[in-house]
Amino acid sequence: MRWKVHGERPLHEYPWVNLWLADVERPDGQRDEYYVVKLRDLAVAAVVNDRREVLMMWRHRFVTDVWAWELPMGLVEDGETPAEAAAREVREETGWRPGPLAPLIYSEPANGITDARHHVFRAAGAAYEGPPTELNESDRIEWIPLADVRGMIARREIVSGATLVGLLQLLLDEPPGTAGG
Repeated sequence: MRWKVHGERPLHEYPWVNLWLADVERPDGQRDEYYVVKLRDLAVAAVVNDRREVLMMWRHRFVTDVWAWELPMGLVEDGETPAEAAAREVREETGWRPGPLAPLIYSEPANGITDARHHVFRAAGAAYEGPPTELNESDRIEWIPLADVRGMIARREIVSGATLVGLLQLLLDEPPGTAGG
């Protein structure tokens, strides 16, 4: 059952979030207006070292007034691939240069209301280059053992959807009997 879009128009546009109004016809034939939030693509990096630790940042999100651990992430800029954005975000937010990035998982976190696309990559290791250049991103940067991630999720120390998707995929990819598996 496919919804038909008869048209759409912007209500508010900003560099990273836009609100549009769509004229849609539902499968039952009813026609209505529907609000759509349009966002830039998000690039996320799960950097794992040889000790089976993942590079994470402890940060505050003012919208929900929550402190929690997150993977490095940010918006894909014009002319940039998601992988390039993920590598740039790791460097800017943590001061580490990630090893080669490979796709880990892709998600559309709320595709009933937004066109957001999250590209999550995995990097094997990183080299420290110096302090982060983005000074407003986090209070702490640490390598967190994958073995600790399940408990951290249960205690709501990790709540970001993009971070959860990436970490849970890492845990699913872990061979049985290893740190996270």
